[in-house]
Amino acid sequence: MAHELEYLDEAVIDAEGAARWYAERSPTAAIRFSAELDEAEVAIVERPEAWPTLRDGNRHYLMRRFPFSVVYRVESSRVLIVAVAHGRRRPDYWKQRQRLSGRQDR
Repeated sequence: MAHELEYLDEAVIDAEGAARWYAERSPTAAIRFSAELDEAEVAIVERPEAWPTLRDGNRHYLMRRFPFSVVYRVESSRVLIVAVAHGRRRPDYWKQRQRLSGRQDR
């Protein structure tokens, strides 16, 4: 069953902030970050159950070249991106994002 991909508004802010940070330092790094995030989205939608489950029931996809995880939850007809979380900053800051609304496509 194909899942629709959606982002919480806060996760969009996470992704945009990270891309902006990389762009200020290197346009090439920003392009690579965005491309790897796109790859993560495709992989997650194709095989949403493939990545590890966290204690709260969310799952996380570790990006290969950047210190970020794409935190998501699988629902009946969609995959909801909860956070694009930096691995070394404010651990678990996104955990209060347990609401199901706030949909936004990236």
